[in-house]
Parts: sequence; C-alpha cells; structure tokens
Amino acid sequence: MAMPSLLTFFSLLVASALAADPDMLQDICVADLDSATTAAVEVNGFACKPAAEVTEADFFFQGLAKPGATNTTMGSLVTAANVEKIPGLNTLGVSMSRVDYAPGGLNPPHTHPRATEIVFVLDGTLDVGFITTANKLITKTITKGDVFVFPRGLVHFQKNNGDVPAAALAAFNSQLPGTQSIAATLFAATPPVPDIVLSKAFQIGTREVKKIKGRLAPKK
Repeated sequence: MAMPSLLTFFSLLVASALAADPDMLQDICVADLDSATTAAVEVNGFACKPAAEVTEADFFFQGLAKPGATNTTMGSLVTAANVEKIPGLNTLGVSMSRVDYAPGGLNPPHTHPRATEIVFVLDGTLDVGFITTANKLITKTITKGDVFVFPRGLVHFQKNNGDVPAAALAAFNSQLPGTQSIAATLFAATPPVPDIVLSKAFQIGTREVKKIKGRLAPKK
C-alpha cells in the first residue's frame, strides 16, 4: 500500500474546513491583531485590517520549517501556525501546528474545543490515542507518512516511545482551535480550582492536590 502523501493530508485539511468556523463574507479579512476595534468590540474572530494595509507578509509564516526545542518538561514542543501568527487566516477556518518530540517525549492529554485535528507523521513513531465520551480509548501506533484523526473536543495525546526524535504536522478546521491541557487546566487554573473539588474528583488527599499544583504552577 502506498504511503499517504502530503497532498492527501492537505486535501483532508481543505475538506475539513467545510465544517469549521463560520464562512467568510469577503475575499479576505486579514486580522488586525493590534486594532483598538478588536479590543473594544466583541467579535467572533478579529476585526479586518484595512485592505490598503494588507501585504504578502499577512499570509506567510516560516515557523514550521525547523524542529522546535524539545528540552521541556514533557519533552515536546508545539509550534502553532494559527491566526495569531498568520493574520491572513482570519475567517478562513484552517490552521496548522508542528509538534516535535524528544525520545520519550509526550504531548500530554488535551482537547481542542473548536476543531477536529488531523496529524501527519513527518519522522519517527508515535503512540497516539483519544478517549470517547463513552470512556473508550481509541489508540494506535503510527509512523512516518501515517495520518491519524482526533475528533473535535475529545481528550487526546501523542507519545514518542522511540529512542530517536519524532515530528508531526497537525492541521485543524479552525483558525484558532484552542488548547486545554487537562492537567494544567485543572491544577494550574487562575484563580485555582478549590482543593476539595480536585480531592473529591480524583479521590486523593488535599496534600497530594497541593503537591500536584506546586509541580504544575507556572514558572516565575
């Protein structure tokens, strides 16, 4: 069987956009990330930059070309190519990320509340999975050239169990899919989730809750 190509990957990305963010009503609406209008008015997305100020730079990004530094706590790094990096994506309903993994690196359990994700393995081998609302784990080992889909809003993860680095491209049917890392969301929220809530939910003592909060607290 032929290995899936990048063309297949991007075809799936384009098709997924049909069920993504609301349709645009003009050719382009480049996000004016510094606009006082965006800051002052609640809009679903970003205010449009004046057409006369739009340039090719609004549609260009080089950040996915090189591997990211994976000397992090989890041994992975996500480099996003969303509307905050490419203003021209505003209203287009698509975005991408590159994920790099050190040997043993983990992209920890998380969700994207506004998008389905499809990943294409660039290098290495990954153990991936998601959990349905029926609490069923769907998991598979994928390798270079393979594609795997994580349905919108479901908790999912990727783990590099190999002894060499791995990398993947991820595509989303949203200009800004959002990410909620489960552990950080629950144990490092501001203001904090009450200890008693986490203690009861996870059936652990408040002392353990405080230890976990301490480990996940943002570095100052």
